[in-house]
Amino acid sequence: MRIVDVRTHVLEAELSEPFAWSFDSTNKRGSCLVEIEVEDGTIGWGECFGPSRLNAAVVAAFRKHLIGADAMATDQIWQTLYSRFRDQGQKGLVVTAISGVDIALWDIKGKLLGRPVHQLMGGPLRTKVQAYATGTYRRGSGDPMDYVVEEVRGYTEDGFNAVKLKIGFDVEADAALIRAVRSAIGPKRALMLDANHGYDALEAIELGRLVADQNIGWFEEPVVPEDLGSYREVRQGQPIPVAGGECEFTRWGFLNVLTTRSIDILQPDTCAAGGLSECKKIADMAAAFGVRYVPHVWGTGIGLSAALQLLAVLPTTALRHTPREPLLEFDRSEHPFRQAVLSQPIEHNGGWVDIPTGPGLGIEVDRDAIERFTVA
Repeated sequence: MRIVDVRTHVLEAELSEPFAWSFDSTNKRGSCLVEIEVEDGTIGWGECFGPSRLNAAVVAAFRKHLIGADAMATDQIWQTLYSRFRDQGQKGLVVTAISGVDIALWDIKGKLLGRPVHQLMGGPLRTKVQAYATGTYRRGSGDPMDYVVEEVRGYTEDGFNAVKLKIGFDVEADAALIRAVRSAIGPKRALMLDANHGYDALEAIELGRLVADQNIGWFEEPVVPEDLGSYREVRQGQPIPVAGGECEFTRWGFLNVLTTRSIDILQPDTCAAGGLSECKKIADMAAAFGVRYVPHVWGTGIGLSAALQLLAVLPTTALRHTPREPLLEFDRSEHPFRQAVLSQPIEHNGGWVDIPTGPGLGIEVDRDAIERFTVA
């Protein structure tokens, strides 16, 4: 089935209140959606992680290589796009744009064959997945010791048994907030930390030692992603498992992470690291190295559905007598069109999310919502 058209949709929406993380802030949410059409009118949807307008420009550059190609030949198309643009982007925008295209092609493949993506990828190993709540961004006013603690209490009341806390601002203040959050959610719920590479290695080690008694599941992006040496220093210098990978790309990037034993828990973003085709390869590599894989998820329901299809087939890592199931990152921060782009939103039930079982990604897109949030 040949590709006849490739379209992008750049969506943006203002937030009711800006929010910040360790190194930046935003007053809006944005996304680049990829729509691919084949000869019989079947449509596939994908999503690119990162700057939406820049991703749209890269996908536009792919167009001449996509029109007329066999949509079922996902690996061949992936290799063609990567090879044609290798000199300009072995990481970053070229690969995030490939990710959106690849996800859309898997959606088409599943629809043409009448099967969910996870069946075509060898699964499912599971039909639902436990989610953890992501949020706790900083506001422009107020005391985080008040509003962040109130926010995480809301997540536990909503049924989540795992939450992730944003840190990376100040070691002493972050440690105090971690203790307050642990006290608020109790000793049995999982608590993870995400510094968004806000520290250097010495600060990260100090923070890890200060809160080592708080039963922390992982310490995400403690330092800048390109400095794997500092990742190894943090792993060796404090006891909390180190996570990262949302800023890494392709099997070759993660091969370096794995062979240098820099990270305990890999977190590739399916909409960034190379799409479903590449992330399944990365996951299999991680399993061979005995490293856990927990996908990073940030975007609309399209990206969320892609992550769920991958989660259905993720190996249980690391190999052990009792399998350890992967987790789903479930963003709870404000996002006006995250669920609006879907005719049937993907919701959790007591902190668990079902894997969609419909053809392709298992979702139906709401075109009216896409048009409503599309920018010129």
